[in-house]
Amino acid sequence: MRFNLGPAVVESLLTPTSEKPMAKILVVEDDQDISRSVVDCLLGKHHTVETAFDKAGALDRLAVSDYEIVILDWNLPDGEGVDILRSYRLKQGLAPILMLTSKSEIADKETGFEAGADDYLTKPFSMRELTARIDALLRRPRDIVEQTITAKDITLHCHSYRVYKNGEEVRLLPKEFALLQFLMRHDGQFFSTDQLLEKVWRSDSESLPDTVVTTVKRLRNKIDEPGKPSLIENVRGVGYRIIH
Repeated sequence: MRFNLGPAVVESLLTPTSEKPMAKILVVEDDQDISRSVVDCLLGKHHTVETAFDKAGALDRLAVSDYEIVILDWNLPDGEGVDILRSYRLKQGLAPILMLTSKSEIADKETGFEAGADDYLTKPFSMRELTARIDALLRRPRDIVEQTITAKDITLHCHSYRVYKNGEEVRLLPKEFALLQFLMRHDGQFFSTDQLLEKVWRSDSESLPDTVVTTVKRLRNKIDEPGKPSLIENVRGVGYRIIH
């Protein structure tokens, strides 16, 4: 894809430098003007940049190339960027994702973060802020972008909030996911209902120990195999733990 670069960018590209490209970045944005401006800016920072202008093109790029950063527009001609994000995370895509969008409601941001976004930039935005956020994401170790925890036939994806049982996705409520994640992170350790209330329900002041018991029952119904010991062990007077 050819771009008409501004004079400052052309000068920076022609100036001899020993600095290697800092990162390979995919820009997914259907607005040609915004896409060109972002590309110009990133090239000026010595990044390697590839582009896609719709959902299909983005998925094709992500399927064949590895990127250090993906800049992803929310609204695309053939779908939503958040759907690309979910698909990418489900396929174990680890690159940090920076969402570009005109959506500014908290609920929309929550949707993006729950789908696996790492950062969120609302249009209109300045290129200085964009590059600052990219620099911050590049400083993050890649292995913290996504973490997978397993116990028996259960696989939990921490960042994309997905749980799979024998390869099939299990739909969990937020507190069910939080409880399962906490227990799996502390494999083999017992936690009383009071401790779980403190660790998992800490912001829900009206929750009671019975809330933990009820949540464990729902969770067991979703993740356990009928006729087999539960993944979540309960010892009376001690508490709950994950067992392998």
